[in-house]
Amino acid sequence: MGRYRPPQPQGSKYITPQGHQRLEQELNHLWREKRPEVTKALTAAAAEGDRSENAEYIYRKKQLREIDSRVRFLRKRLENMKIVSGKPSDQNKVFFGAWVTLEDEKGEELTYRIVGPDEFDYQNNLISMDSPLAKALLGKSLDSDVIVETPQGKKEYYLVSIRYE
Repeated sequence: MGRYRPPQPQGSKYITPQGHQRLEQELNHLWREKRPEVTKALTAAAAEGDRSENAEYIYRKKQLREIDSRVRFLRKRLENMKIVSGKPSDQNKVFFGAWVTLEDEKGEELTYRIVGPDEFDYQNNLISMDSPLAKALLGKSLDSDVIVETPQGKKEYYLVSIRYE
């Protein structure tokens, strides 16, 4: 069996100004700081002689490939992004960039912000607009019931608040 894997569907092209800034900073760090540092270490490792058994050389070559791959991805991705910075005209509905507070069946409140797929961070309550929860929330208005399909079954939430920054 071959190693071919079909390409993943590309995520949405929307991003918040904060997310765009983070990706720009990552790109600049990789290109201006990390890559020259790895290139210098690679040159030093190559000067040590036999490259076929030189673990440092092999490791640095791999690290350089990973950096170059990430830089190519970031450049291509940032080129096509649409930065969404304004607030929507109807702030009583859930749109991209909204902070939403939900109440689950147990009465516990959960707060999430709907962001682009390149900036989601579950630890900081940032969920991708391509996630099942965000898809169920988009377009809903205040005091709506939201039903989400999860691997454990259907979950129901009540939309308590919506705010935009």
